[in-house]
Parts: sequence; C-alpha cells; structure tokens
Amino acid sequence: MPEGDTVYQAARRLDAALRGKTLIRSDVRVPRFATVDLSGQTVHEVVSRGKHLLMRVGDTTIHSHLKMEGVWQVYPRGDRWRRPAHEARIVLETEDVQAVGFALGVLEVLPTAEEDTAVGHLGPDLLGPDWDPAEAERRLRAQAGRPIGIALLDQRVMAGLGNVYRSEICFLRGVLPTRPVEEVPDLAAWVDLSRRTMLSNRDRPRRVFTGSLRRGEGFWVYGREGLPCRRCGTPIRLAELGDPLVPGRGSTDRQVYWCPRCQS
Repeated sequence: MPEGDTVYQAARRLDAALRGKTLIRSDVRVPRFATVDLSGQTVHEVVSRGKHLLMRVGDTTIHSHLKMEGVWQVYPRGDRWRRPAHEARIVLETEDVQAVGFALGVLEVLPTAEEDTAVGHLGPDLLGPDWDPAEAERRLRAQAGRPIGIALLDQRVMAGLGNVYRSEICFLRGVLPTRPVEEVPDLAAWVDLSRRTMLSNRDRPRRVFTGSLRRGEGFWVYGREGLPCRRCGTPIRLAELGDPLVPGRGSTDRQVYWCPRCQS
C-alpha cells in the first residue's frame, strides 16, 4: 500500500498538472457518484493528507485513497492510457491534459466544507502543514497496551506511516516491533524519527533509510527476510504482527521485518 511520501508525490504531480485549470469533462465511474458533473469547474489545488488525496474543484472535493492497487496518472489530452480502461474509476479532462484514477480503493465526491467526514479522524500529517509533534507523541503514548509496530500503523496517531516505515523505524530505534508502547523509551524520539525519515524521502524516486543511494541498499530490514543484517550479520526475520485490540485480523499488511539481535 502506498505510504505518505508516495501519496504526497502523487498530489504534487496532480497539482502541477491541474491547478488553476477548468475541467471540460468529468467522468466518475463509481455508481454512487456517476451523475456528478464537474465540467466548467476550476481545480483549486490537490493536496495529500496522510495516505489520502484531496482534489478541490469548485466547492467540491474529490477524495481518494489508493489502497493496494490504485494510482493516478496524468496524460496529454488524447494520449493512450497505460492501464486498462476498465480499471479507470474517474477521468478528469482539461483543454490539455487528462488525469485518470485507476483501481482506486476509495473514491468519493463531497462538499469541501465536509472534508472532515473523510479525513477528520487522522492524526497529525507527517508531511502536512498541521504537523504537531507534541500531539503525535500524546496519541502514541495513549496506545500503551499495543505493540509499537501496530501503533505506528494507526493513522489516528500519525498520518502517513505504512509497513515499510514501521519496520525501518523499529530497527533504527533498536526496538522489537512486538514491544508494548508503554515499555518503549523516549516516544518523542520515535515521533521525530518518523517525521525526519518521511521528509527525507518525500522527494526521492526510491526510499532510503540506510544512507546509501545504490539500488537495493536503501533498507535495513524491510523486504530482506533471511538476508544478513547490514549491522550484525544475523538473518533478518519476517512474521505477522497481530493487534491485541483487534483479534482475528490476519491481513498481510501486518507483516513486519526485524533483526533479532539488533532489536530487543
């Protein structure tokens, strides 16, 4: 699932292509909103909010979430799409470009004044103007009984972190993702590291946590099951991390990587 930095980049591309332009055609291919017609409306801006995209058009907001398979692509008007037409959930056209949302996990159209109904539950956005480290720390501390590796994924704590970041952040802090939040020292440092790593990656084509820009060397643990730890040589492990507050969930988005020697 795309994380906050990827969605931030998508918002920036869409904003550069559409801001200030008037839509000459809109086609929302979701039954609930199929009658919506935004033609003649001006695109004011496109912004990210954690893993969510908000496109403000006239007095309306197009809210989307990429989930696992979704993507927004921008084409010169009339160009052939790079994804199948049956995957298109929305098409927005100006005089010179088309923006197409393919396989979007969430797509809804709502009054801009009601955006909070879609994203108001989110915690401080790691890449947003509302970033508040003290509030993020307070929300993280309130997760006391949950494993730190689960709490970091809760978008109500900090908006934007996903599976890659939580595995890498736990490694960099030297803490097992299974350790309860109440036993994790210096939560302010966790919040600060989350912000710094997200900021450092928001403008990069590939994420880097190790400092090495060479392809395949950017991660300490993520995606490296069975490979030697870059610090100590111990094989990296992979397992599913369950949420004690939500028993029975077995979704693969809770797979986490760690080094059994460097983390405790």
